[in-house]
Amino acid sequence: MSESNMSGPLSAVVDTFDRPLKSLRLSVTDRCNLRCSYCMPEQDYVWLPREDVLTFEEMAVLTGYFTDLGVDRVRLTGGEPLLRRDVPQLIRLLLQNRRVTDIALTTNGILLADQAEALYEAGLHRITVSLDTLKPERFRQLTRRDEFARVMEGIESVARAGFTGLKLDTVAIRGFNDDELVALIEFGRQVQAEVRFIEYMDVGGANEWSQDKVLSQAAILTILSGHYGAIEPLPERGAAPAQRFLLRDGTTFGIIPSTTTPFCAVCDRSRVTADGMWYRCLYATSGTDLRKSLRAGVSADEMRALIQTGWEGRRDRGAEERKALEREGLRVGGLIGVEKLREDPHLEMHARGG
Repeated sequence: MSESNMSGPLSAVVDTFDRPLKSLRLSVTDRCNLRCSYCMPEQDYVWLPREDVLTFEEMAVLTGYFTDLGVDRVRLTGGEPLLRRDVPQLIRLLLQNRRVTDIALTTNGILLADQAEALYEAGLHRITVSLDTLKPERFRQLTRRDEFARVMEGIESVARAGFTGLKLDTVAIRGFNDDELVALIEFGRQVQAEVRFIEYMDVGGANEWSQDKVLSQAAILTILSGHYGAIEPLPERGAAPAQRFLLRDGTTFGIIPSTTTPFCAVCDRSRVTADGMWYRCLYATSGTDLRKSLRAGVSADEMRALIQTGWEGRRDRGAEERKALEREGLRVGGLIGVEKLREDPHLEMHARGG
């Protein structure tokens, strides 16, 4: 594991804006079995070299260094994480670390029905399934794959395996699925899941993002209140990305308003790609190569110092910076050009867990 000799309470490691290091998104693969237009719209991609991808043991070791410095929550992402063989084994390794109090997984659901039981038995705490539409033809249009039925099977398997607290993440896009918000809330109620609507973000570059496609938090609330009546905001957001709301009948849902109301001021999360590049912000264009140091045999103390120094120097406020460009009339197309993305696959959102 992490070679850690550290024990007892941790002193908080904070960045230049006093944001603590608490949450780690760990990408287990950059590959995906969908081609969603807002994430992977190109026909061909440059994949991370397989020999560079971290082993599960290496991922567990790196996670140990992060937990030594304050991280207690880990989310497994991709690409599509369930494309990586034996993810339950990684979960078991991570849970050997007693400082990990919560392990979640984000998936598109296609492979979930076959793996939900094994994930539960391994100790996974929570699952989030990405679901942008309830219409099979619309799903095919968005993803360029005919896998809607398997996603539904995957969602149904979650409760059957024993999980509670299922979340459904929906990227809300004006002119695409803004007519399905109520239907998604009702579907979430049916499968005992909380729906979280995500404002369409201009991350990466190989997408067709534009401001007029953004369905804002205010617009989402207007649509939903027109159907349900008064909606009450819940107060406990903290560092969580979603603002949660309550309907009159007790149903809750969330909105992640990264585009119109950035939450950079309380962001405590960073990302490690499948090949060990560490990014302190979803919008970051450069990161730290942890794999190189790990495989070079750098000591545990030096690895912790590398991460601590990187976090303490963190000044990232990517979403707020993009919002500032909008105010100045400079926020137009994608964040990074396609040619630059092809030169460096780490800059693609599917490589760093979205």
